[in-house]
Amino acid sequence: MAPVPPEGVRSPPDLAPYLDHTVLAPEATQAQVLVACDEARAHHFAAVCVRAAFAAAVRQRLEGSAVKTAVVVDFPKGEASTAERLVEADGAVQLGAQELDLVVRLPDVLAGRWGAVLDDLTAVVRAVRVPVKVILETAALDRDQLVAAAAVARAAGAAYVKTSTGYGPGGATPEAVALLRAAVGGQVGVKASGGVRTAAQALAMLRAGASRIGTSASVSIVSGTF
Repeated sequence: MAPVPPEGVRSPPDLAPYLDHTVLAPEATQAQVLVACDEARAHHFAAVCVRAAFAAAVRQRLEGSAVKTAVVVDFPKGEASTAERLVEADGAVQLGAQELDLVVRLPDVLAGRWGAVLDDLTAVVRAVRVPVKVILETAALDRDQLVAAAAVARAAGAAYVKTSTGYGPGGATPEAVALLRAAVGGQVGVKASGGVRTAAQALAMLRAGASRIGTSASVSIVSGTF
């Protein structure tokens, strides 16, 4: 994980290593995805995050750079069976994914079936040999659910807990990020995603405890002002 600001961030370009440059719209084209890859290489973003259909093209376009290929799984609803999620996760890795952004099984979370959540996440994390960021859709959860979901994700071996898909009832907030950071401690990453569009917002997320930020506005953020 990158160092915690404000020490490491003195101007908006310093935010670049924290940013996952996302292209997740269902109507996105390969041409748009490849432009995002070129932007990520130019600005030295952490990753380009896409749907599985573009995984191979992204991995190829980013070859030779430090930018990672991240792919979403069971996105955005988090309703597939564990067996289906395992197939999708393995397929994404086979296509070139170096990180997975996996939506937690939201029906289980909302019903408080924490054993099922743990079993599902553990199965996926153990099956793939890449870091898994578990998307919790924090705006759909109350405080107790959020803390419990984060703790279960940590126990399952998640590399990060992540706030939002960007397709749920709300996006990232500094308050949710701070709560996640308190829940998982310092050894698990926290990714703020959903509605982060300015350098000031990005800095606020990092100060709240985020170690990665997912946004489609990465270029605007590193080109902006605090």
